[in-house]
Amino acid sequence: MAGYDRSGLINDSIATLQRDLLEEAIIVSLVIIVFLFHFRSALIAIVALPIAVLVSFLPIYFLGVTSNIMSLGGIALAVGVLVDAAIVMVENGYRHLSERQASDPTSVSEPERREILINAAKQVGPALFFSLLIVVVSFLPVFLLEAQEGRMFRPLAWTKTLAVGSSSIIAITLVPVLMVMLIRGRLKPESANPISRFTQAIYLPVLRLCLRYRKLTIAVNLLFLLVTLPVAFKLGSQFMPPLYEGSALYMPTALPGIAIEQAKSLLQKQDAILRTIPEVESVFGTVGRSDSATDNAPLDMYDTTLMLKPRKQWRPGMTYTKLIREMDEKVQFAGLANTWTSPVENRLDMELTGIKTPLGLKVQGANVDGIEQLASKMQSVLSSMPQVRSIFAERISQGFYVNVEVNRSEAARYGLSVADVQTAVSSGIGGQNIAENIEGRERYPINVRYSQDFRDSVDRMRSVLVATPSGAQIPLGQVAQVSFSHGPAMIRDEDGQLTGYVYIDLKGTNYGGFVEEANRRLQKEFSIPASYGYKWSGEYEFELRAKERLKLILPIVFFIIFLLLYMVFHSAAEAVVLIVPTIYAMTGGLLLQWLLGYNSSVAVWVGYIALFGIAVETGVVMVVYLHESLERRLQHGEIHTDADIEEAVIEGAVKRLRPKLMTVIAVLASLAPILWESGIGSDVMKPIAAPIVGGMITSTIHVLILVPVFFVMMKERSLRKGTLHASAQTEGIFPPKAQPQPL
Repeated sequence: MAGYDRSGLINDSIATLQRDLLEEAIIVSLVIIVFLFHFRSALIAIVALPIAVLVSFLPIYFLGVTSNIMSLGGIALAVGVLVDAAIVMVENGYRHLSERQASDPTSVSEPERREILINAAKQVGPALFFSLLIVVVSFLPVFLLEAQEGRMFRPLAWTKTLAVGSSSIIAITLVPVLMVMLIRGRLKPESANPISRFTQAIYLPVLRLCLRYRKLTIAVNLLFLLVTLPVAFKLGSQFMPPLYEGSALYMPTALPGIAIEQAKSLLQKQDAILRTIPEVESVFGTVGRSDSATDNAPLDMYDTTLMLKPRKQWRPGMTYTKLIREMDEKVQFAGLANTWTSPVENRLDMELTGIKTPLGLKVQGANVDGIEQLASKMQSVLSSMPQVRSIFAERISQGFYVNVEVNRSEAARYGLSVADVQTAVSSGIGGQNIAENIEGRERYPINVRYSQDFRDSVDRMRSVLVATPSGAQIPLGQVAQVSFSHGPAMIRDEDGQLTGYVYIDLKGTNYGGFVEEANRRLQKEFSIPASYGYKWSGEYEFELRAKERLKLILPIVFFIIFLLLYMVFHSAAEAVVLIVPTIYAMTGGLLLQWLLGYNSSVAVWVGYIALFGIAVETGVVMVVYLHESLERRLQHGEIHTDADIEEAVIEGAVKRLRPKLMTVIAVLASLAPILWESGIGSDVMKPIAAPIVGGMITSTIHVLILVPVFFVMMKERSLRKGTLHASAQTEGIFPPKAQPQPL
């Protein structure tokens, strides 16, 4: 029976994401069908989704990105965005054609139908392409993450970016062709859609009220912003949300000098107790190190891997946190400091930082005695903190040594040199290879030394015989002093300084909050001596590095987004208005993150980065339709007063509510399977999805309310200045004016 098998973790995590992808595709397809109420039109967006994913697989394959939690998670996050452009373009063509049919009872000729659909695609195509380009650009910070966080999230960034890039190309190439092929026949106007009528009936009075009381609307939104943003300071922080691996790793630490028999006895007792836990499938414990120079674990370090049963076989109400707490209470032994982690997490932590716990301290100084004293003081101060499950400062100067000090004058009386005495010690006590046993291709050394009964104490070691040149044999004690002494059990050197570790096992995962409080306590309790210092290590080290990196990258990315928006609308004011939704998106993300109890982490920050691009895209769709309504009226010479501008904006916002709601609901619905998922791998994806879901709700409210308010204010100002004119780029795009339907 295998002690540890990682194949279950790999297969189950991939199966979780594959199941979520299928559910997302089905839900998004249903959303499109319900809102459009026209199967052939809905089929265009539904077909565009798998094609975009399949096209993205080509570059993914050549980039060498494998199928894993992160790579599949990137596609899962992008599913709702992949159909946005197709939804808006198809809905726009459907609306133009249905309005033409409703305004003129004569049948639409084939050339006219094609022209209407192509012009509808031209109207929104450039803005949609740039909005998807903004989604891609907004994800650039993830590519620029470094070290561990970069290796973890780069596959997600590649798959999401390539999928969105593929969908943007399909939106301006394949979708218009499918529109001409499939959008035909007698179409029902949007007013015949009960969902559109219901949503417009709610939205219209709210928008009129907000446009009437603009200052109050802006003040309320600013107040909401000021009240919500402080939530960010109440959230905990960590590097990554812990991944449930289907297993656990128990790594207690004993004091130096423990005997091998005692260590074996303790290990067997621990394993027997842990095996009685109903949720445990198997227990595999080791103590000390293997016969390898790469494993420097001493006898005081235990390593017990527990394979857990599937969660459906656990006791009712049992969670992983409760299970760890129960096991920790049952394996309390005097002289052992318990540590609980997961196998994969532990191996990464030890490889990258040397610390076996997710959080730890590295105490550095001039000598090992001073380091041990300082580390012990830190242990006593931090052990009283309620967040600490266990803490252990390495006893780096309490290793046990047998010293053999040769008395040179006595040895010389017997004709012995120091080397002669040392040879006797190394061969009699340590052992000496005298021959080699050959069995086929295998070679085994034959080692000879004193039996354990003759070397298991200092007194008996003194009786080890040393041969003299005359042939006589004398006890070792006559020519050397044999004694015990303390010294470094292991010498660590980092950054050119001697280093000792303090392992900290926390009950929760708020590493950032714990570090802040711990620093305050340490500074209050004692001062650090000169030539000594400490630094926090473990996953907290990665978190700080990722934060500093993002602080540098995000402002640059927002500036690039601003430039892209300016290229689309040729207005700095409108570009600024469209970046503002990202701030309101953050408020919704913070609220949902706080309600779900997720700490801030690199995974959550990746969710916010994805959210910023989607929030800007939603605003772009709104402004495109506001411009459409305003440009049509300008072409027909109907804009003379502020009231005319307001009516044009109401028409563009309310009558074009369906495509905006479709894009938002498609994104929200596509992420719902991730939020309700409980399989292996969902622990990492949920914190990424939560900010997007919460942020899309608040940013949509902002786009539906504040963007029209700001747009009206800007256009009224242009009207007063005499600079409000129809754009030359829109000539010929809009069809002859249909009779406006009452709102």
